[in-house]
Parts: sequence; structure tokens; C-alpha cells
Amino acid sequence: MNTITVETTISSPVQKVWELWTGPEHIMKWCQASDDWHAPAATNDLRVGGTFSTTMAAKDKSAQFDFTGTYTRIIPHEIIEYVMADGRKVKLVFEDQGLITKVTETFDPEGTNSLEMQRQGWQSILDSFKRYVEGEKHT
Repeated sequence: MNTITVETTISSPVQKVWELWTGPEHIMKWCQASDDWHAPAATNDLRVGGTFSTTMAAKDKSAQFDFTGTYTRIIPHEIIEYVMADGRKVKLVFEDQGLITKVTETFDPEGTNSLEMQRQGWQSILDSFKRYVEGEKHT
């Protein structure tokens, strides 16, 4: 099975990028592919064997699902690997470039939607994350 890769470069140090990627209170603010969706709930137990869950919902309440998985590898500020509930694998790489962080996300596609649609959806979420990190002040 082919994998899909999406990436972005964020104007922020890796420690801050990591914190905003993994903190449930932050996940709820950036985890959506478009403005008509949101993430009303998120939990995250960031350790090998730990689990996460993010509820993704249409703002008009027409659709909702939980995005869940179990962590298989964690190297702080560098790598997060997990297996989604359906068995697909995901790998995130955080590349420290000083005041810039490159984030690369590689994942196994599902069999329902086209590869391009899946790539666009995951890229949209990553772009939303970039806007969140670069556009707001975080305390």
C-alpha cells in the first residue's frame, strides 16, 4: 500500500510547535480541514501505549466522528508515530530548523476516498495548524 505525505514549514521553534500539536486545549482550536468543521473535544495521552481522541464535527451538526489512535513511538520534539483505530499507521516528523520547524506527516490511506482527496484533507488540517501556530499568541 502506498503512503501519502503532507508537510509544512512553520515559523516557530520546535518546542512551541510540539506543545501546540500535542496539547488537547490547542488541538480543539486547529484540528479542522475547513471553516465549517471544528473539534469540540480532544484528549491526548502522549506516551507509547497512550491513546488520543479528537472529535471532529460539522458546525451545522450534520456529521461528526472521532479520530482516535494509539501511540507506538514518541521521541520528544522529533517523532510521533501512532496506529489509528482502523489499523492504519501515521508518522509525524518535527524537524528543528532553529526558529522554523518543518512538519512532515506520512500516513496509510483508507480505501474509500481518493488518494488526492485524502492528501488534500490532511494537508488542509496541517495548514490550519500552521495558521494557528503563526497567527495567535500562546501563553
